[in-house]
Amino acid sequence: MLQSSKAMFKLEDVSKCFRGGIQALHSTCLELHQGQFTVLLGPSGAGKSTLLRCLNFLSSPTSGRIEVNGLGTLNGNRRLLRAHRHRTAMIFQQHQLIGRHTALQNVIIGRIGNYSIWRSMRPLPDSDHILALECLERVGLLDKATERVDNLSGGQQQRVGIARGLAQQPTVMLADEPVASLDPATSEKVLSLMHRICSEDNLTAVVSLHQVGLAKMFADRIIGLAGGRIVFDGLPHQMTDNVFGRIYQNRKQTSEKMAARPARKTRSVTKSNNGGKNEKSIFDTDVSHAFVNVNHSSASR
Repeated sequence: MLQSSKAMFKLEDVSKCFRGGIQALHSTCLELHQGQFTVLLGPSGAGKSTLLRCLNFLSSPTSGRIEVNGLGTLNGNRRLLRAHRHRTAMIFQQHQLIGRHTALQNVIIGRIGNYSIWRSMRPLPDSDHILALECLERVGLLDKATERVDNLSGGQQQRVGIARGLAQQPTVMLADEPVASLDPATSEKVLSLMHRICSEDNLTAVVSLHQVGLAKMFADRIIGLAGGRIVFDGLPHQMTDNVFGRIYQNRKQTSEKMAARPARKTRSVTKSNNGGKNEKSIFDTDVSHAFVNVNHSSASR
């Protein structure tokens, strides 16, 4: 386990089981330290997002406890959760912005947590507008402040999301696959920006990724997950081929099992002009082969 000045999060035997008995996260013990840029690395379904969402109780653990520095153990107490989420910025994969609003209006939303519901319905103070503009300047989008976000590129929208998180003046930044929908060059720029800001503000950052190259480039610490379990916890230079195999082994085994299954035949049906159904054609579709190809392409990206 990697150590630094103090633990911002302490997880003791935290697990998450969804309906139907789906065990998304097995019993996990973990400490996350102040000022670290930690990357949760693994394929889809490894438990990265579940672990991340447990950290701010967007998904409450089935068992175990999460202790937050300065607040104590997280539970269903609304006042405690409000205080925790107020100082925890969340960056989403799909940005979660209001398209018809300007970049400035979206960033100001990050200030609403400072006020009661009734007060937030009125115009916020000028000081909040100034802070929002400063946050946009930090992400290089001050010139886009009055532009609708649905007119911005994907990378620019994600930077607006980062600015909105900064407007909270957080101590923790959580990011769930923040660059999954971006091209490689833009992904590197966005993560570089996040890393610089977290370093400048001494923020505790926990970022889920599936790109090994980006993880090794920006992480202070990498936590590898597979099948809902932590299979690696160390420094980027310790990511050997053996470690990579442990993290992505489940995905490879799933692809091999699918490839071994017999091909399914799919029947295509179209409606005739008289409203009845007529068979247009019958053709063979190797669903297993397609599945493997999709997984191979995803792993190569």
